[in-house]
Amino acid sequence: MLQFLIATSSYLFLMRIVARYGSTAVAGFTIGIRIFMFTLLPAWGLGNAAATLVGQNLGAGDPGRAERSVWRAAKYNVLFLVGVAIVFILFADTLVGFFSSDPAVLAYGAGCLRIVSYGYGLYAVGMVVTQAFNGAGDTDTPTWINLFCFWLLQIPLAYLLAEWLGYGPRGVYAAVTIAECAMAVLAVIVFRRGGWKQKIV
Repeated sequence: MLQFLIATSSYLFLMRIVARYGSTAVAGFTIGIRIFMFTLLPAWGLGNAAATLVGQNLGAGDPGRAERSVWRAAKYNVLFLVGVAIVFILFADTLVGFFSSDPAVLAYGAGCLRIVSYGYGLYAVGMVVTQAFNGAGDTDTPTWINLFCFWLLQIPLAYLLAEWLGYGPRGVYAAVTIAECAMAVLAVIVFRRGGWKQKIV
């Protein structure tokens, strides 16, 4: 619950930054993020499946098979989300156009969708690996990773890029991509250390 709260509450701060650029920027960001979140639902399903496999295999005393399950789920997740990313990058304007015909909203929404899509390959791995920790009974590790990446990295970076460096809403979109990718990289580094294998065994 805390992991979910950390991730979702960070978007409230991002919305506050985007709101400084007007209602059209907010509308575009909202549409882009909602499409982004919707397409992550099947990917979260694979992450939950990996968590179940980790728990079962650790309970059976086979951490090697647990680890292989995670990487296999991650591979399928990458294939799925990279395919989605290609569609989003090529057809972002069309997709956002289903929700708004305002040219300004369309520009903001399509820009958001394209920028966050560039990190989909890493998001796929990150979602599976962070859920694998939960399946191993190690809920502390993904909570701390989420806290660092969403609150300590994403929010300050969004403000820095948008306000100080003058990128506006595009800076917020970039911060989302960077934070999500950082979460994936950090999760993989910690996962490879193997401490999670001792949580259930």
